[in-house]
Amino acid sequence: MKAFLAAFLASCSMAAHAGQFNVLVFSKTAGWRHESILAGVAAVQEMGKLHDFGVVWTEDAGRVFTDQELPKYQAVVFLLTTGDVLDERQQATFERFIKAGGGYVGVHSAADTEHGWPWYTRLVGRMFVSHPAIQSAVLTVEERNFPGMDRYARRSLATEEWYDFGPARSDLTYLMTVDGSTYKSATAGSFHPVSWYQQVDGGRSFYTALGHLPATYGDPLFRHHLYGGIYWAATGRSFKAD
Repeated sequence: MKAFLAAFLASCSMAAHAGQFNVLVFSKTAGWRHESILAGVAAVQEMGKLHDFGVVWTEDAGRVFTDQELPKYQAVVFLLTTGDVLDERQQATFERFIKAGGGYVGVHSAADTEHGWPWYTRLVGRMFVSHPAIQSAVLTVEERNFPGMDRYARRSLATEEWYDFGPARSDLTYLMTVDGSTYKSATAGSFHPVSWYQQVDGGRSFYTALGHLPATYGDPLFRHHLYGGIYWAATGRSFKAD
């Protein structure tokens, strides 16, 4: 068993130093735990093989949120995290990582994480408030000129647990919204953002509210969208579809 564990950790270490950039996938939960976590991890690992970037997955914050370990990565993916997942020392380390030019990718309930940490709220951009039942609705593309947005139709049908968010806490560029007239929302209003990005404190932040259902991670369109966010967060490279 010890030999197997040593080999597994060695393979993870090798993965962290392979390809065009390195990504840490962090899926620790201290609240609701999505059944789609393993599907999400597998999807990012497969993306890493397809696009030649290193992927390491962990839920052990103490092992990776250190000033020695975190700089090995160009982006950190908060994949379906919930609740308070970092202590104060780990929070400070993550802030330094972003301020040094690192990238953040938030997926779905990453916006339902660390509600008591104002800096994280600003990093995500908007925080989860509520959601209605899972249902189909119309996604609307707001900005095509961003990595991973080129394959979406201007309007398309999708099925999701559509999040409602609190007010924006930073200057966001919206990539997609959901048409409020096409589903039963839990809150009033006509503007329902789904995905966005921003430059913040010297680093980069991308967020998508998609990803509640396990099957979503098998959708090539969603995978391309998520890879675009990872690519931008890790490299800062732009993309023009038009």
